[in-house]
Amino acid sequence: MRFKQQKFIRVGSYKKKLEAIPEKERTLWRIFDQTPFEDGLAVDRATADEALQLLDYPAYFDLLELPLPDNREGIFAALAADRLIRKSHAGDWDITNLGAILFAKRIDAFRTLRRKAVRVIHYRGHDRTHTLKEQEGSKGYACGFEGLIGFINGLLPSNEIIGQALRTSVPMFPELAVRELVANALIHQDFFITGAGPMVEIFDDRIEITNPGEPLVDTDRFVDTPPRSRNEALASLMRRFRICEERGSGIDKVVAQVEVFQLPAPLFESPHGFTRSVLFAHKPLAAMDKAERIRACYLHACLCYVTRKAMTNTTLRTRLGVEPHNRATVSRFIREAVEAGAIVAADPEAAPKLRRYLPFWAAPAPNRLP
Repeated sequence: MRFKQQKFIRVGSYKKKLEAIPEKERTLWRIFDQTPFEDGLAVDRATADEALQLLDYPAYFDLLELPLPDNREGIFAALAADRLIRKSHAGDWDITNLGAILFAKRIDAFRTLRRKAVRVIHYRGHDRTHTLKEQEGSKGYACGFEGLIGFINGLLPSNEIIGQALRTSVPMFPELAVRELVANALIHQDFFITGAGPMVEIFDDRIEITNPGEPLVDTDRFVDTPPRSRNEALASLMRRFRICEERGSGIDKVVAQVEVFQLPAPLFESPHGFTRSVLFAHKPLAAMDKAERIRACYLHACLCYVTRKAMTNTTLRTRLGVEPHNRATVSRFIREAVEAGAIVAADPEAAPKLRRYLPFWAAPAPNRLP
C-alpha cells in the first residue's frame, strides 16, 4: 500500500516501509512483471498544473517536430496518446514511468526514479582510484539526451592533427559509437533492478558504459541478432525521436565506426546482473594482446557476414591497417582466431590465399546447400 507517496508492506504482524526491505520490493516487482515498467505510475493524481510543472512537455513536441498546441487540452491529449500521462479515476492526471523517465524536468522530483539518473564519472589514469569529475543527470532521457552526449564528448580526450595550415582536433572515440552505446544502455536497462542506474565511466585509455540488467541476447551475437527490448514503449518513442533505432543496427554501426577509426575492437560483457560496453583508445597493433586480436577478427567477421560478405586476409589487413607485404602476420592472427573457435573457414579446401572466413555461429552445417 502507499500513503502520501510512501510505500508500506505488512511482514507478519508488522507494517514496514517497503524501501527498507529491498528483497521484498524486488519480489513484488517480479510478480507485477506482466505490467511493463512504462505503464507503472511515477506520480498519481497530479493536478494539471503539477503535471505540466513536472514534465518538460515542450521538448516532446520539439523532438517530434510538431508545433506546440495552443491550449492545454491539445497538450494533454498528445501526451496521453503516447502513454506519458493518463487520466486518473479522480479526474486528475497520473504521470506514467514512461513520461517521467523521458521528460522529467528533474528526475529527482520522482522518488522512485531517482536512482535511474545517468551518472558520468571521469577518472585520471586507467583505474578508479582518482576521480576528476562526477556528475549525475538531472533531466529525463529524451529531453536531456543531447545535453548528456555533449557533456560526455566534452570530457573525452582528443588528438590534435596538424595539417598543412591548420590544427584540427579529432575525438579519440567515434562520436556516433558513443551515442549508440549510451542510447542502448538507457533503453535496454532493467528498470526493475533497484538501487542501480546507467553509468558512463571515462578513463585515459577507454570508456565503459554500464546499465543494470543482463542482455536478452548473448553478447557474442550483438551484431547479428534481431532487436529485442525489454522496454518496448520506451524503445519505440526513442526511435521516433531519432535517438535510437529499433532495427538492431546500432551495434553494427559501433563496430563499423571503430574499424574506420582503426581502434581496438569493442568489448561487450555481462558481469552478474549488468551489461557493459567498452570502447578502447587507439593502440598499436604490436601492443595488442592475443585476446584483443581474436576479438578484432571475430567482430570483423561478424560485420562482414551481416553485409553479405566474408572475411578474407585482405579485408582483415584493411581493418587492422596492415601493409600488403605483412600478409603473413595477418594470416597468423586469423589462425589464432580459428584455433580459439571464434571464426571458421567457409571453404576449408580453398587455397590459403583465397580462403574466406565466417563467425563461428555461421558455420555451414553438413549436408546443407551453400
